[in-house]
Amino acid sequence: QAQLVESGGGSVQAGGSLRLSCATSGYTYRTYCMGWFRQAPGKEREGVAMAARDGRTAYANSVKGRFTISRDNAKNTITLEMNDLKPEDTAIYYCAAGEVCGSTWIASSDNPEDWGQGTQVTVYL
Repeated sequence: QAQLVESGGGSVQAGGSLRLSCATSGYTYRTYCMGWFRQAPGKEREGVAMAARDGRTAYANSVKGRFTISRDNAKNTITLEMNDLKPEDTAIYYCAAGEVCGSTWIASSDNPEDWGQGTQVTVYL
């Protein structure tokens, strides 16, 4: 399996910005598709953004225009730039990876094959 390690996150006032990064090791063939999911207390894990090795990206409607995912294929890392953060963005953010990408990859937390440990993002008023 691929090992995924997140960094970044923290606490920020509403309207602020944060950056999350995810580094990978292990079976990198399982990282053709990489992205971010999040889980707020009492809620199901939901997809946020994904970036395929071929350059395709996808975003959840709730973050479009505010979040930007980028990928460095040489280093097999991804970064999530989060701007104009809102209290409803508060959650644990998980880096995720999988061998197969599709336009609906972030539609279900069943799609990724490997997960990071998660990093907390808290947005306060």
